[in-house]
Amino acid sequence: MTARTVGALGILAVIVLGLGRTLTPRAASAAVTLPAPIVDNGLTTAKGDAVAVFAGGCFWGIEAVFEHLKGVKTAVSGYAGGSKNSPSYEEVSSGSTGHAESVRVVYDSSQISYGTLLKVFFSVAHDPTQLNRQGPDVGTQYRSAIFYMNDEQKRIAEAYIDQLTKAKAFPRPIVTQVAPLKTFFEAEDYHQDYMRHNPNQPYIVINDAPKVEHLKHQFPDLYRDR
Repeated sequence: MTARTVGALGILAVIVLGLGRTLTPRAASAAVTLPAPIVDNGLTTAKGDAVAVFAGGCFWGIEAVFEHLKGVKTAVSGYAGGSKNSPSYEEVSSGSTGHAESVRVVYDSSQISYGTLLKVFFSVAHDPTQLNRQGPDVGTQYRSAIFYMNDEQKRIAEAYIDQLTKAKAFPRPIVTQVAPLKTFFEAEDYHQDYMRHNPNQPYIVINDAPKVEHLKHQFPDLYRDR
C-alpha cells in the first residue's frame, strides 16, 4: 500500500500507520464560508432517494462529513473515474487505474438539495484548489472531482463553480473536475465508516475529524450526530 501523509502537530516527524499511511507535520485545512448556490434544483415535495458522487482526497474524511449531514441516508467509500473494473485499494493507490477515491452519497431529495451538498463539499469537505492532491496526499487518485449522474447535476455543479470563481471565494483557482459517473466501485469493507471505527487514529484526528467539526460549527442546522 502507498503512504498517506498527515500532520503530526510537531510531535512525531514520521510514523508509519497500519494501513501504510505516514504522518508528517501538517495540519488540516480550515473551512471557508461560501454563498449558497444560485442555481439549484430545490427540494422535492415527496421523499425520494437521489445519488451524488464526490471525490476530494482521502475518502475517509469525505464520507464522515456526509454521514453527519441531515437528509443523507448513506455515504459509501469507493472508486470512480478510472478505467479498470473492480479495482483494489492497492491498484487505485498506485495511480495507475485513473480512479479517484470517491464517496457515493444517497440522500433524501425532500430534505436536502444537490446544491446544498455541493456547498458542504466545497466549504468543509476538501480544498478544491489543490490539483491532483489533497493536503499531504498526492496523486490523481486524490483529485477534486464531481461525478454527475445526469445533466441537471452537471448544470448545477458547473454553475456553482462558475459562481464561486466569479466571487473569488478562494485565493487560488478551483481545479475541481466535473465528469459523468460511469461506474462506482465500493471500496473494501475496512474502509467503510473508517472514522467511526478508528476515531483515535492519528490520520483521522489530524486530517478528518476537523472536517466534521467544521461542519458542526459552520452548518449547525444541517449537522447531526450519528
